[in-house]
Amino acid sequence: MKNSTKILAAAAVGIIAGGLLGLLFAPEKGEDTRKKMAQKGGSILDKIKGDISKEKIANLKEKLEARLQKVNAKMEEISKADYSKYA
Repeated sequence: MKNSTKILAAAAVGIIAGGLLGLLFAPEKGEDTRKKMAQKGGSILDKIKGDISKEKIANLKEKLEARLQKVNAKMEEISKADYSKYA
């Protein structure tokens, strides 16, 4: 693993651990903290859902289908090739 990848992984672990410790030692009651987290999570999920429109999904699907057709065509070309001269 490269050094930059190790640093990013360590930073991510540190952030997660810090967040969990912060929740454990939070001054509010656990019930209040859970409600806030659920509300925040719900608003983030709503934002993500709003960002991913049906039109974007349809465009992505078209692009993926086009690439899949290219891959299938290439695989068929490879499977029909005569490799006996290499044996």
